[in-house]
Amino acid sequence: MFKEVLREMMVRTDGCIGALIMGMDGIPVEEVWNPFAQEMNFDIAVAEFSSVVKNVCRLNNSIGLGKMNEMTISTEHGVFIFRIVSKDYFLAMVLRSDGNIGRGRYELRRAELLLEKELVF
Repeated sequence: MFKEVLREMMVRTDGCIGALIMGMDGIPVEEVWNPFAQEMNFDIAVAEFSSVVKNVCRLNNSIGLGKMNEMTISTEHGVFIFRIVSKDYFLAMVLRSDGNIGRGRYELRRAELLLEKELVF
C-alpha cells in the first residue's frame, strides 16, 4: 500500500524526483525514486535532513508553537517538502527546482490522510 501511494504522488506531481516515508531516525520505511535522483544523492540528503526535521519539531513544541505540520527546504538543485505524520514518521517529496511545489504540498497532505492510520500509534 505504501509504495502505491508514493508512486501515485510522483505521477501526479510535475517535477517530482522522489517520494518517501521516513522515520524520524532517518531510516526510510518506503521510497520511490525517479532514476535522475541517483545522480544527485537526493536519498542521502533526505536522510540527513531528517535530523533537521526532528529538531524543528522539538523546537516548535518547546516554545509553544505546537505540532509542526510541514517544512520546505529549497536548494539550487531541488526542493524538499516534509509533511509530519506522527512523532515517529514523516512524508517527504523531492522536486526539481522547477517542479510544482503547490501540487507537491497537496499530494503530501493527501498521502498523509491516506496513510495516517498506518503510521500513527
